[in-house]
Amino acid sequence: MNAFFKGAAAAALALSLGTAAHAAETTEINFGIISTESQQNLRPQWDPFLEAMEKATGLKVNAFFASDYAGVIEGMRFGKVDAAWFGNKSAMEAVDRSDGEVFAQTVDVDGNPGYWSLLLAHKDSPINSLDDVLKCDKSLNFGIGDPNSTSGFLVPTTFIFAKNGVDPKTCFKTVRNANHETNALAVANGQVDVAANNTENLARIEKTNPKAFANIKVIWKSPLIPADPIVWNKKLDQATKDKLYTFFMSYGRLGSPEQVAMARKVLSGLAWAPFKPSSDAQLYPIRVMALTKDMFKIKADDKFSDEEKAAKLKELAVEKAKYEKLMETIPQV
Repeated sequence: MNAFFKGAAAAALALSLGTAAHAAETTEINFGIISTESQQNLRPQWDPFLEAMEKATGLKVNAFFASDYAGVIEGMRFGKVDAAWFGNKSAMEAVDRSDGEVFAQTVDVDGNPGYWSLLLAHKDSPINSLDDVLKCDKSLNFGIGDPNSTSGFLVPTTFIFAKNGVDPKTCFKTVRNANHETNALAVANGQVDVAANNTENLARIEKTNPKAFANIKVIWKSPLIPADPIVWNKKLDQATKDKLYTFFMSYGRLGSPEQVAMARKVLSGLAWAPFKPSSDAQLYPIRVMALTKDMFKIKADDKFSDEEKAAKLKELAVEKAKYEKLMETIPQV
């Protein structure tokens, strides 16, 4: 009789544990999409891809949009976003603040190794170079990107303003933050004199709004920026991570010829080819860039004494050298 009760208790415990495990199984995720354009424009691009993700993984996949990049970063921080498409700067913030981890990287549909930040002006504008932008007589209206955008904010802030010791607030008549699409259209419509953008978004504007594109010229192009990362929340269970990783690595590669062709058509709508594996290491160049920007700012800041500047710059230089060394360990593919 004791053996019977012991066996029954063990069976009940196993059933209880199995039920709990089943209850804890992830069946639904929220996928974050940064606001490079309006939600109205982004949703048609993303819906076919998210539907494919849902079908392949068996998970219900909900699109998570926010009015700015910070909304997606904070969404991941507070468990409202399970995985997301980020730019490198916003991915760095998600890794540092929101338990994010890079696991995949986008690949440009045209084979470019990354993309470039741009400054745009109206085609009829007398502004034709960076020197024209940096005359700093407070006559120009400048459109900069979201503070968590790599190409719209970090790159121009580092390679244009910090490098030249220029404070945009004192250089321009007005400075306003907006997404890439809004900045490009503001230039085309004469609402701002100069604005930040990037090669990927400008190519999309050329296709979707050729009239606006015809009114835009490029007056500055940045160094190369690594292609965008895909990030998941490290707190996701391993089974869900495995499903997502398998989907991202196989989509557009595996399946019948018809399935592969359809997947690549969906990806081309996002201006991408099939993804490749990645990790937080792809953010090393972005960290170097951010530290470089901070060093430029300290050098130009009159609030610090020479001794304070030297101490702060030494600290940042050590950190920068660490990431530069780590960059050497990344395999070149």
